[in-house]
Amino acid sequence: MIIDFHTHVYPDPMAERIMAALGSVPGVEAHSDGTLNGLRASMAQAGVDKSVVLPVNTRKGQFDSITKFAKHINDTYDDLISFGGIHPDDDEIEAKLDYLKENDFKGVKIHPDYTETFIDDKRYIRIVTEAQKRGFIVITHAGKDPAYDVIHCPPDKGRRMLDQVQAATGFTKPFFVFAHLGGVRHLSDVEKYLVGQNCYIDISCAFSGLGHFSDAADKDVVRVIKNHGADKILFASDSPWNDQKAYIKRLSKLEGLSDTEKELIFSKNAEKLLGLS
Repeated sequence: MIIDFHTHVYPDPMAERIMAALGSVPGVEAHSDGTLNGLRASMAQAGVDKSVVLPVNTRKGQFDSITKFAKHINDTYDDLISFGGIHPDDDEIEAKLDYLKENDFKGVKIHPDYTETFIDDKRYIRIVTEAQKRGFIVITHAGKDPAYDVIHCPPDKGRRMLDQVQAATGFTKPFFVFAHLGGVRHLSDVEKYLVGQNCYIDISCAFSGLGHFSDAADKDVVRVIKNHGADKILFASDSPWNDQKAYIKRLSKLEGLSDTEKELIFSKNAEKLLGLS
């Protein structure tokens, strides 16, 4: 079993335009067309059994349309699990989270860069706190985004947010996921502020040479996994912006990890977190 915990798709009528806009960023290369069929074709070629689809609410007022598409995915495809999306300026945050809960969504995606809001802003702390109270998984983009100069979720601010949410809720089981090895191009701060904490880290955009702005050497990835604990690492590709098949191959051949640790990363951790096991 392989579960890709970090993928993106767009409605067919919008996919070509969105992919062209996002793909215009220097150094960013697409590996599928950004559609549902494109993702599922990539999964079939790579041997991925399930993918988590992460919508990005880039502005206030998108909740209804994005949730409708996400619900369609969940109602239609057994091999895809779409999270919901929340914007920090949305009205009625609690009511929107309640709606997602009532409709069996498992998690919420946030993107501090696309909303130009720091992860430790009180609005995000409110969202994450209320999401945790409702039993949601929350995943954020972390570290550098090639389209932005300002980094809105560096590891120190991510840790500050996590500490405040833990103080407010007293959660004991990890529910929050920092994407991109905890923070793209912030490896030393990831190890200083996030490694060993009560959170998950996904490995999308982790491997140097495999896609846009990846910069960690294999030995660095192994060190983060070992020090954080393989039981809190999630396999992820960031498809369509990285190649699922190449990511699977790289992790499979990674030296220094046992078969048991790789199985945890490829599927067991995600199965547990998503309630599939």
